[in-house]
Amino acid sequence: MTRPPYKPHGVIPAVLLPFFDDLSIDEESFRAHLSELAAVPGITALTVNCHSTEVGSCTFDEQQIILAITRDQVGQTTPVVNGIYADGSLEAQRLAKMAHEGGADALLVFPPGIHTFGQRPEMAVEHFKRIAEVSDLPIIAFQYGLAGGQGYPLNTLLKMIEAVPTISAIKDWCGNPQLAYRQIQALQTLNPSVNVLSTHSAWLFASLVLGCNGLLSGSGSVIAQLQSELFQAVQNKDLSKAQQLHHRIHFTAEVFYCDPFVDMHNRMKEALVLMGKLPRAVVRPPLYKISDEEIARIKMGLQLAGLL
Repeated sequence: MTRPPYKPHGVIPAVLLPFFDDLSIDEESFRAHLSELAAVPGITALTVNCHSTEVGSCTFDEQQIILAITRDQVGQTTPVVNGIYADGSLEAQRLAKMAHEGGADALLVFPPGIHTFGQRPEMAVEHFKRIAEVSDLPIIAFQYGLAGGQGYPLNTLLKMIEAVPTISAIKDWCGNPQLAYRQIQALQTLNPSVNVLSTHSAWLFASLVLGCNGLLSGSGSVIAQLQSELFQAVQNKDLSKAQQLHHRIHFTAEVFYCDPFVDMHNRMKEALVLMGKLPRAVVRPPLYKISDEEIARIKMGLQLAGLL
């Protein structure tokens, strides 16, 4: 049976990728992780080949395998978003073609690293047009903060959407509440609308209250149930329940997103080990295992959040 076209919305965890001690992919643990997240009520999709799966340390062939495993394990019931992580548009195009042929339901397109040296709207438009040439899958544009150069000014976003109609959502990491609200107002009122999916995990409650039509977050690999309940509470305008859930989520955000920020998914793996949901917390270099003292802080955060 053919599934209807997927519109990225709702609660979308970005999953983790377990490794053995020799740094090879632990497929059995990965499958268990996927199944557990897909079974959480309110989850609308899962994302792979992204920051949380350490995509920068995975080869093209490994990314193809990761997508295939995900489709095989949960793809019959849960849409799969596949990340397109590449500095060059031609490589992004190759990854998009692979994802399309591999059965992905949507593409999460990361900004090219070269934007840190400067950006023109034509560059962003061309990058997304190249991807749309090989796939008509819905595209989620990953919106970074503007200060680092990789974020898209709102006018650029609108030009991208006009030129590439398959852009149907943004994963918003702009880091600016004022801009976040402007994007919600500008994009979700378009016809057709472009959903704003918050990835402001350190202030998720506040970002959702602004009116986002969903969230896409790596911390969903650990707290998918809490995120789903929070999103539903905000949708239902149940402020009291949302505040209670935010209070619990706050303790996890404090230990996941502290400095150095680069260790966020490293910490999430350690959290799943503490919760008995992963056998080990191996990361690929240049990431490096965190200290016992930090693991103890993560354990305390999980306890305060009621997860241990």
